[in-house]
Amino acid sequence: MLHLRLITPSGRTDDVVHLIEKTVGTTHLVVLPGAARDPVGDVVMCDVAREAGDELLATLKELGVDRSGSIAVEDIDLSLSERAEKAEADAPGESADAVLWEHLAEETHEESTLSVTYLAFITLATMIAACGVVLDNAILIVGAMAVGPEFGPLAGISTAVVRRAPRLALRSLVALLAGFAVAMALTVGFSLFMDALGLFSAEKLHGDRPNTGFVYAPDAFSFVVAVLAGVAGTLSLTSAKSGALIGVAISVTTVPAAANAAVALSYGDTAQTWGSTEQLLLNLLGIIVAGTLTLLAQKWFWARQRARTAAASRSAS
Repeated sequence: MLHLRLITPSGRTDDVVHLIEKTVGTTHLVVLPGAARDPVGDVVMCDVAREAGDELLATLKELGVDRSGSIAVEDIDLSLSERAEKAEADAPGESADAVLWEHLAEETHEESTLSVTYLAFITLATMIAACGVVLDNAILIVGAMAVGPEFGPLAGISTAVVRRAPRLALRSLVALLAGFAVAMALTVGFSLFMDALGLFSAEKLHGDRPNTGFVYAPDAFSFVVAVLAGVAGTLSLTSAKSGALIGVAISVTTVPAAANAAVALSYGDTAQTWGSTEQLLLNLLGIIVAGTLTLLAQKWFWARQRARTAAASRSAS
């Protein structure tokens, strides 16, 4: 269930209340006339089943509540109420399958912003992966994958394509490309520093690496895994199952490929540099394509679900 807290101008409160009352899957409606001070207006609160939330939010925006007042949405972790159970049962579909497009857009906007923290995480992840590829240590590779924040911009690009939001697409693309460029440039310097300390060497990079040699040898499986990870990652975002993102992060060779390219570049190994770059680009492309197609499929599915619900409501009336 979701909890909505609205501030509405007094003249629009009746319209908002009527909308909530006729929306299938809503309950616990509360109206506090004149309670809001900034902006001045009424406070309207209700609970809504997650699968009915996106439609209600879209209609509230059509009424201009987001411009003349405010719309705040919170997840309800626990609700002991028979009315809530009935609301969830009446709402179409399953809550785990529901997509809150406004929440998705807000989350990807935040995760795809080029910031100092984002650059720090992707740089640290690339440096950890650099240690992993030189030492042929799979544990370090997995750790670097988990630290890398690159799925945010990738999801931002997919969301922007589906929602036709060019600004989000540009912001995500800049964060993705600039992030990897900065991380790889700093990792080149890190590699040279480690070489000067005697911790990295060309012999280790060019030696037999059974655990990490795959990062510069792209093949068909690289794209297949990237596509599967893109689908899983997108579903984890839209269904609020964020724990699955960790599994997605450690299944694709993005950060390790960038790290291997940077280390190889520091030693002038163009073959590994190009191979790792191809691996990186192949994985990024697979995730973006899969994420976009997944969102399009979810959008189509919920459009049909709403159409069936509306038809059933008309037949019942």
